[in-house]
Amino acid sequence: MILLCAAGLLPAAERVVFTKVFPGSVPAYVSISVDAQGATEYREDADDDRPLRFAVSPREAQTVFGLAAKLNFFKDKLESGAKVARMGLKTFRYEKDGAGQQATFNFTDNLDARELADWFERVSETEQHRARLERAAKYDKLGVNQALLEVQSGWEQKRLVAPEQLLPLLDRVAKNETYLHMARTRAAALAGQIRAGESGATP
Repeated sequence: MILLCAAGLLPAAERVVFTKVFPGSVPAYVSISVDAQGATEYREDADDDRPLRFAVSPREAQTVFGLAAKLNFFKDKLESGAKVARMGLKTFRYEKDGAGQQATFNFTDNLDARELADWFERVSETEQHRARLERAAKYDKLGVNQALLEVQSGWEQKRLVAPEQLLPLLDRVAKNETYLHMARTRAAALAGQIRAGESGATP
């Protein structure tokens, strides 16, 4: 059964999926799914069969599904119809037992929908921080400190979701003397703060 799960061959559990399509932005496409147990997948390509996978806390998963319930599991219209600038076409989708329903909008005045969209935006920001730091650590050692500054800013502004996923990378930088001393010091400090839960995202 473990192998089947890993291969994605078992039927999908109850989950909430957020998709944003915004040509010209970076990234232009984002898809994030989270199930009731907190298992989360992040994609920047609709055809990506190797998404980033991590787990959010049970409390965060409960918040997501609680907001979905408040929104009638996306059975109702969310688009406000107001004449506003294009901000990306966003879709919430709820799936359970092989069935699903969804709502798509550019702008909504529903506060619960805004809160849920912001949570998914924070997931996207976190994964982009993670990707930039991974690239810098591999290809641009002098750029690692700048990537860490961006992670630190996200942490201090409480924009990181499931920041524990960053710990292996932060620890690797902190312990590798080929990186600048300031980068190693910053990575170690961030890792310590995340482990201590001194700041960071709360849903």
